[in-house]
Amino acid sequence: MKSRNYGRCNSASLRKCRKPVQRRSSTAGATPCSACAPRATPPFVAEPVLPDLLRPGLRLVFCGTAASRASAAARAYYAHPGNAFWRALAQTGLTPRRFAPREYPQLLDYGIGLTDLGKHAAGTDAELPADAFDTEGLRARILHHAPAWLAFTSKHGAQSFRGQAVGYGIQPWRIGASRVFVLPSPSGQARRSWDLSLWQTLADLIKECS
Repeated sequence: MKSRNYGRCNSASLRKCRKPVQRRSSTAGATPCSACAPRATPPFVAEPVLPDLLRPGLRLVFCGTAASRASAAARAYYAHPGNAFWRALAQTGLTPRRFAPREYPQLLDYGIGLTDLGKHAAGTDAELPADAFDTEGLRARILHHAPAWLAFTSKHGAQSFRGQAVGYGIQPWRIGASRVFVLPSPSGQARRSWDLSLWQTLADLIKECS
């Protein structure tokens, strides 16, 4: 008796019926996550990202490396929520209360000024162009305004200006008549090196100048 075919495909017909299955790669067309994608180097801008807060005869001028992206967006110094700068000023008595970043012009009322080593680019130190820091520009501003003290708000900024390793605290060198102090960075990315006591030491020195 012949076997009957009840609609089953034989081996030849199976080969005709089957269609190749295209497997999609798990990475095909995938968009890299923001944490993995490289960030573009911040461009130089013609105008300073933040204006200097300077005038002759100040007791103290703080100098950062460059404005952060948050500060550039807010048009205010040390504007990132994780930055301890404004809290440190209040805790050490350099200001009578904790100012909001947008209130930074009021620091002049307390004999305090602000500037940055890099004025024409914004971002973290790792993101900045290699030639972002204008050391001679900073030197000229300090010589012109002659504050009693210049305080770098990070060791990286001081070392970039000096061209050699420096320690925290009072420095053995000056810029003109201005004495120099190096502080631990208030940035949230530098929490491991944060030390409020050095900020208090500086505040005590500034109060002696009053």
